[in-house]
Amino acid sequence: MADRLTSLDTSFLYMEDRSTVMHVGEVMVFDPPDGRLDHERLMTLFSQRIAHLPRYRQKVRWVPGNLANPVWVDDETFDLSYHVRRAALPKPGNDAQLEDFVARVQPRPLDRGRPLWEAYIVEGLEHGRFAIVTKTHHALVDGAHPLDIGQVLVTDTPGWEKPTQDLWRPRHAPSDLSLLGSAVVDSVKGPRALVRSVRGGSQELVDFGGRVLSGVGSLVSTVARGAARPAPTSPLNAHVGQARRFVMVGTDLAAYRQVRRRLSKGPHADDVSINDIVLACIAGALRSWLLTRGSPVHSTTVVRALVPVSVEDDTGQGLHQLAACLVDLPVGEPAASMRLHQIAFLTRQQIAGGRAVGADRLVGLAGFAPPTLHAMGARLGSDMSKRLFNLIVTNVPGPQFSLYAGDARLLATYPVIPLAKGQALAIGLTSYDGGVYYGLNADRDAMPDIEVLGQGIADALAELADTGDAGA
Repeated sequence: MADRLTSLDTSFLYMEDRSTVMHVGEVMVFDPPDGRLDHERLMTLFSQRIAHLPRYRQKVRWVPGNLANPVWVDDETFDLSYHVRRAALPKPGNDAQLEDFVARVQPRPLDRGRPLWEAYIVEGLEHGRFAIVTKTHHALVDGAHPLDIGQVLVTDTPGWEKPTQDLWRPRHAPSDLSLLGSAVVDSVKGPRALVRSVRGGSQELVDFGGRVLSGVGSLVSTVARGAARPAPTSPLNAHVGQARRFVMVGTDLAAYRQVRRRLSKGPHADDVSINDIVLACIAGALRSWLLTRGSPVHSTTVVRALVPVSVEDDTGQGLHQLAACLVDLPVGEPAASMRLHQIAFLTRQQIAGGRAVGADRLVGLAGFAPPTLHAMGARLGSDMSKRLFNLIVTNVPGPQFSLYAGDARLLATYPVIPLAKGQALAIGLTSYDGGVYYGLNADRDAMPDIEVLGQGIADALAELADTGDAGA
């Protein structure tokens, strides 16, 4: 019998439209030996890896009359070359050109008649590099198969695997009569689960008491106290069109650790985390961006960020719950150190009573996957009312050692978080192998000056790292 999509996964299909797509992306930049890309071997690697992921060769089949949630069926005409596409940048192939490429391809909806993922092998980057740009629909990141295509592509050992025979054979798709019959059977087994479809295509599912999300184990989102307060007015909340701008910001993880070490000598020694420093950098960048725009910034001006935080569940296994922290970033505060301490206090308040999973614990978890966890955060953001926050920030720690796709070393990885309705900006970041990499995804018309915000993040980190300010 075909697997049925959960009500939550189905809701993302209903909520999606051309201006608010429901897929998460990743930009992975690689350095091949001698600057040579072996495209044929890379395609073979894709084929080998998805051989262990049947979902990546399945598509969504709707039940006639929408009498039940749709099901996953094998794509009998699956074509790897349709999903893994080849592209190239013109000379000089710099990062700005790669950002433009990502901004063009990421907002395009995935083909609903095929498996819901795509990958682009982008050649022609300067210094002999290439990039892999992925797109994975939220409906794919479910409890049974919580893997992103970018995750399964890389390993911690360089070198090409020996080709193996692909034994996958598609099963014949069920008939409409069979789908109707299984829907009736499911309704008898669980009548309350019958027809919980979201009609109209844009209604958001909101459950502030607790929402079961599918992903790495069971992810349960909760909204902090006071979340019912509407978000402050901000230019970040605007009409979202189809066009995007994307900016990549690479920073040094050592700089964040330096700030934390310096603060460890003061009265707030145990109160500041790397995540707090990240949010302080974003707050400083938002302040600079607003001032550059001529927007009014007062001492009480804040920007509310939804920050998904992983917490322990009752079993102590780790990473089974996703807490929805709503943090009012104090962009009106001119002193970088004060912004940092205010943010640390706010986040500490919200996760008190739970058991937050530390970065080291996250990295060591079996099945850890930065793209997957970014997708979980984006799902959480899409599931909440847009009136609750101004932007979403997902921060996922990654491994502090090199990863490889074949013999090509992964240099950097930038998340691409989708925009929700009325949200002009989404920020994802991943730490990896000594770096912290931000992906800023923005509406093209609402934020034509997104580069100012990107530069502001680097400037805010430098300001915090300054001895005089950080020690204040």
